[in-house]
Amino acid sequence: MSGQPATAGKVALTGADRCRAAGCQHDAVTARPYDQAELRRVFGAFPTGVTAIAALVGGAPAGIAASSFTSVSLDPPIVSICVAHTSTTWPALRAAARLGISVLGAHQEQHSRALSGRGGDRFAAVQWRATSEGAVVLDGASAWLDCSIERQIPAGDHDIVLLRVHALDADAAVPPLVFHASQFRRLGV
Repeated sequence: MSGQPATAGKVALTGADRCRAAGCQHDAVTARPYDQAELRRVFGAFPTGVTAIAALVGGAPAGIAASSFTSVSLDPPIVSICVAHTSTTWPALRAAARLGISVLGAHQEQHSRALSGRGGDRFAAVQWRATSEGAVVLDGASAWLDCSIERQIPAGDHDIVLLRVHALDADAAVPPLVFHASQFRRLGV
């Protein structure tokens, strides 16, 4: 015996060998150091939708943009967002009884830019409506949800916020805005 484990006639392949055998065009995976720019680049390879998280705060709309929205559970109905610890708007939104989540339509890129801004009236050019509980949703969105905070979990430099869904709707005629590779994009349908 040659000291190699028996493989019943099959040859054990390394990760690089498996990749070459499958026709991969990538180099072998190797662990190497990376910086935040590289991390953003790789995270950006995954396209996401773009949402507005908003509520009435002191009688006026307040909101942030988030691309970290995802469904979590059907029963009970729960979704999640991730919010940076550096957000100056989140503390006010967190205190609201209800939060509106608007899945932005392909035509609403400027709304995302306004909600990501650091000053001024983020809702100056945005058409919106509020629920009786104070959730704010944007007119013309691809979908909207009326939620309350279920739980907030610290996770690195962000918090994962679990939200209980109370009401929702979607408009299949409005294509969503997509964020991919640090750019806004539209679905090619």
